[in-house]
Amino acid sequence: MLRLDGVSVSIGPVAILRGVSLEVGGGQFAGLIGRNGAGKTTLMRTIMGLLPHHSGELRFDGRALAGVPTHARVPLGIGYLPEDRRLVPALSVEENVLLPAWSARLPDAPQRLERVYRAIPEVAEMRARRALHLSGGQQKLVALARAMMAGTRLLLLDEPFEGVAPVLARRLAEVIAGLRASGLSAILSESSLAHAHGLLDRVFVIDRGAVAARP
Repeated sequence: MLRLDGVSVSIGPVAILRGVSLEVGGGQFAGLIGRNGAGKTTLMRTIMGLLPHHSGELRFDGRALAGVPTHARVPLGIGYLPEDRRLVPALSVEENVLLPAWSARLPDAPQRLERVYRAIPEVAEMRARRALHLSGGQQKLVALARAMMAGTRLLLLDEPFEGVAPVLARRLAEVIAGLRASGLSAILSESSLAHAHGLLDRVFVIDRGAVAARP
């Protein structure tokens, strides 16, 4: 489903990703494991179209994504949970969850929202609250719900357990594990396998912008 061949990304004069090649098949959950600064977030942002790649090829379901803007990747079924959540504080939980559907003008937004609420009923219970009134763990749940609005085929989860209390980390792991049954593909970036243990079909290790499959 997702294939990168020799993808390189630089930010200004600094090379961040160096010839990255990896493949994630339909229904697969892959881990991207590396220390802080290894390039995990840059890789996620590149797949989502927030950063351009200057060499190599990035394809989703056989389609080259070079030049396809972020909002046009949402209808393809790609959803993104940023490490820092990036909720809009003044908006309600439901408005934050609906943002991808609004930006891409998805006609089935109500059906998608209902699916998300079934998967994460806690978010449905918080729907009228403003994002600024949520705890960090609650914000992660909302950010995951927002990613699910777009991510009907591929979810990019950038350190979903980072900075979350243990009880909410377990809940996040339960929700993510439940998504496997729907046939979704996912990439989870983490600094270690502590929280993602048992969730992954394969693991890639990233170090100084280079990626290798773990034996």
